[in-house]
Amino acid sequence: MQTSTTRKIEIQDVALECLWLAQSGATRTIVFLHEGLGSVAMWRDFPARLCAACGTNGLVYSRAGYGQSSSLQFPRRREFMHDEARDVLPGVCAAFDIEHPILLGHSDGASIVLLYSAFFPQRPIASVVLAPHIMVEDMSLAAILRARKAFEETGLRERLTRYHADVDGAFYGWNDIWLDPAFRGWSIVDFLQNIRTPLLVIQGEEDEYGSMLQIDGIGRHVPHATLLKLSHCGHSPHRDQSPSVIRAVREFLERTG
Repeated sequence: MQTSTTRKIEIQDVALECLWLAQSGATRTIVFLHEGLGSVAMWRDFPARLCAACGTNGLVYSRAGYGQSSSLQFPRRREFMHDEARDVLPGVCAAFDIEHPILLGHSDGASIVLLYSAFFPQRPIASVVLAPHIMVEDMSLAAILRARKAFEETGLRERLTRYHADVDGAFYGWNDIWLDPAFRGWSIVDFLQNIRTPLLVIQGEEDEYGSMLQIDGIGRHVPHATLLKLSHCGHSPHRDQSPSVIRAVREFLERTG
């Protein structure tokens, strides 16, 4: 049986929206980190379905600037994902007494998971990353530029308003930093060699935000990682190929014990 509760916690004077999924008898917890425009609500029912399939608790939270969390403080640092992994995520886990989490992140959230796993290699039980970024590619910037055009000229802003209290802050907080020329050299490749935790990496073959250089790069620097490339799948494997992702994560966690 699964129950859910929502609450806000305060980390570094910032209020963060959290959803706690409690599974009867569960002793492990999956912590979910959303994409660059994501939030608790934008995961929809995927966390609940995955936790039910894996027999775990779940913790889903909206980072600062997203969902119903506090607005972003501008300007953002180029190392904002490093900051989240090093300074915020440990506090979120501590607020829920999670000493050894299972981490699952999507897109920007996946990069944060990789960084946390590198900074604190003894803490995660296992890590799962969906469509991670380890460097900036031209195709990523082109897709992000198209998103800006859609936000300003189509109905994307109105659709995102359903998910974010500060929709402009959420969008431009993500979009501006990625399109900043100074961000072009961003990379987390040098951190990957520090990852010791079991790692599952999933990417869609039709991912419009990143090529297979991303997943293959992780494979080179983290030899023990399990790589899964999904056909007929774009940037959101948990939506495009949800049954395949749930099965892969469940089997991966079973193998890691």
